[in-house]
Formats: sequence, C-alpha cells, structure tokens
Amino acid sequence: MTPVTPQDHQRPTYHFLPAANWMNDPNGVIQWRGRYHLFFQYNPDGAYHANMHWGHAVSDDLAHWEELPVAIAPTPNSPDQAGIWSGCMVDDGGTPTAIYTGVNDDYSRQVQCLAFGDEDLTRWTKHSGNPVLADVPAHCFQARDFRDPFVWRADDGWYMTVSGHIDGVGGAALLYRSEDLREWRYLHPLFVGEGARHGYNFECVNFFPLGEKWVTIISSMYAGGGATVLALVGRYENQRFFPESETVYDAGYGYAPLTHVDDQGRRLIWAWLRESRSVDQQKQAGWSGVQAIPRLLSLDSKHRLVSQPVPEIEALRRDGFHAEAGDLIDEDLPLRGLALDIETEFDAAAAETCGIELARSPDGREKVAITYDAGSAALRVSRHYAVEDSALESEAQGLAHRLDPGENLRLRILLDGSVIEVIANGRSRVTSRLYPSSSDSNGLRVISPEAVRALDVWEMRTIG
Repeated sequence: MTPVTPQDHQRPTYHFLPAANWMNDPNGVIQWRGRYHLFFQYNPDGAYHANMHWGHAVSDDLAHWEELPVAIAPTPNSPDQAGIWSGCMVDDGGTPTAIYTGVNDDYSRQVQCLAFGDEDLTRWTKHSGNPVLADVPAHCFQARDFRDPFVWRADDGWYMTVSGHIDGVGGAALLYRSEDLREWRYLHPLFVGEGARHGYNFECVNFFPLGEKWVTIISSMYAGGGATVLALVGRYENQRFFPESETVYDAGYGYAPLTHVDDQGRRLIWAWLRESRSVDQQKQAGWSGVQAIPRLLSLDSKHRLVSQPVPEIEALRRDGFHAEAGDLIDEDLPLRGLALDIETEFDAAAAETCGIELARSPDGREKVAITYDAGSAALRVSRHYAVEDSALESEAQGLAHRLDPGENLRLRILLDGSVIEVIANGRSRVTSRLYPSSSDSNGLRVISPEAVRALDVWEMRTIG
C-alpha cells in the first residue's frame, strides 16, 4: 500500500474518502438511530480495483465523517469469496440487514446475499442460507451481470430489483418479491432498455416514488466502454415501470448512485466520483475514488428531477465573497482556493457566453472553465492543463441545459482539490475532475462579469 502524501493538494478535504486505498460505489446507506452510515466498495490492499469489501463511515450531520473499520469482508469458500459487491440496506423489524452481491474468483457467478448488523452496525453476521438468490432468469441467458440489489418495502412485502441485461436487447432491471428477505420469487423485468439508447447493461438501478411519480436511476454501460447515469421519470403500473421522460443524471464522472430516505423523510442520493487519471497515478497517490456530497432529490412542477447539495454542508463555509449586479469590474475575483462552495446567478441573455473559471494558474494556462452558451443552450466544463499529459483525461464535458422563459442561469459549484461538482438550476449536473499541477493553480475568474446578477464564494473547512 502506498501511503497518502500529507500535502496532496489534489486530494479533496471536505468530500469523504477513506484515509487511503481504493473506493467506489456507495453501499447500504442508512440513517440508524439518528446517525448516517455510509458503506462503500473498498479495497484495503491498495488504490486499485480488486478484493472488494464494504468500508464504513459514520456521520451525525452529513458534513463531518469518521471512518470506521471494514464492515463486511469476503469469506473463503463461500458465495462471496472473491468480493462483497454493491447493494443496499434495510431495517427489517429492528434488524439492520445488508443485501449485497457476492462473487466468485472470475466474477462469472454473481449471487445475492444477506448480512445482519449489531446495534452499532460495526459487527456483521452473514446469513447461513446465503445466497438468497442465485438463479438468473432464463431469458437473460447469462449470470455474469446479475448484481446490485435495491430493496424496498411495500404493503404486500419486500420488493427488489437486480441489475443486468437481456442478451441482444439491452439493460434490464429485474423485479423480485419476498415475504422475509430470504425467499425471493422472480416476477418479470421492471424495465428493459434499448441497447443503443440506454446501454447494453444496467448497474446499480434505484427505483423509488418521488412526488406524484416514480423515478428510476440507472448506471448504464455502453458498447465501447462508455458509462453514464440516466434518470427516468414515469409511472409504476402493474409492477412495471413506464418512463415518461428521461435525462442524463450526470454528464461526468459521477457513477453508481444510491438513494435512501432519512428520518426527515428526505430522499437523498449519493454517488461515487471516478478518477480521470491513470491507474499508475492513482497507485502513486495512494488513494482513488471520492464520494459526492449527498444531495436532496425532488421533482419540480414539470416533473423534472431536481437535486441540490444537502444544506448541512453549509456549516463548513467560512470566509466568503459576495457580489451583486454591477459590482464586478475586474474578471479576477479576490478569493482564491481549491476548497470552495460557489453560488452564482447569470442573466444568460446578457452575454454570448457566461460562466466562471476555477483552479486557474497565475498565467492562465491551467484551469477548468464552466461555461454556458445561451444560443446553443450548452453547459460545458472544459479542462486545461499547463503541460499535456496523456495519463490525464482532458476532453470537455457537458450537456444541453435549456432555461425556461425568463429564467436566469443558476450554478452551484463545489470545488474540492481535484473534484468539481456543477449543478445548473438544480436539474442539470456535470461532475468533473482536474488535477492541478500546483497549489498555486487556485485562482477564480468570472467570464462576462456584466452578466452576473449575484455571486457568492465561500472557502470550505476541512472535515479530516
């Protein structure tokens, strides 16, 4: 294991990540006896994907996190001998119950398993009857992609989706029902996608009611190696999902989201933020993977999915800068840093292009530019490095973001070391990664200051 460099300016300071090593999907998120518990895919051996365990962290306020010892580890000569893969957690009559995918040595057999936690969720006992689900429906034709159980309670019992695909068709969310979480009966596909449109395989499907609709969040895998997260809003009838609208949930490095409902009745969504640097660079740094700041989910009056960072992280704000329309004379802002929370509003019609540049080097060669073009309704995140490096991905990211009549562009931007989370008007999202070559690459510049209607920038406290 490579130790983490103490003064690594690329390492986030107010997003959660373990002290070292590899982390990916959030798993089994639950609020238990008032405390938020985050479990996550974790390799205790190093900053690379292998040997999956469930890591564990706990928080009282969704802002500050304490990493705890590994919660669930593979058991030799068992259904999960090669890895504890993704899943969720439910409260089964007072018993915290984890439902996860166990895998064999070459991952060709993926089965669903149970584990039961103690009152602190720190000691776990695996179900003696594991796996509780092993047989893949015959029409799927394969057992290699059969994972990521997502479970919810209905009036007539427990329901579960398992993610996978139907050969020659596309990704599929398979629907099961149980009385006791132990014996599962296959019903039918909840939803089957079109391969070219929705991806050839689904991962980490979440299915839940929100407002007057039902929402399906899908981590989709595409031919050629691409992957993205889709959000579909629609109806749930006769135990099948009928999408009425769909969008890209995150046009960047966010992946494998997991949702749950907390004690306040809020639907929260968590996500893994992938790296955009080489495996060798990740190993050298000693860490890989970050958790996005959890967000609140809702639907607006047009049934569009809206997400905002939980308000609890505002407690991490400290020194700030505020400007209103007409205040900005210079494009360069007086506040600098690599751990910032930014809220800004632009009159997009007042300039051909508006936006903001972050992590800007003194000579301007290195930066990330977040821009909006009103003519094309394009929201873009463009990354620029001072020195070209083939080990660092640098292509532009973005998506169409159409404003409603009379609506200004509102951006919420979370910058934290190498992480950039961008949310536009609550309904368009791009998560990017930029690895500044120096801590001096920390400047801020506004693009088209004449279009600014309001701007707030806060420095953020570290949580570690």
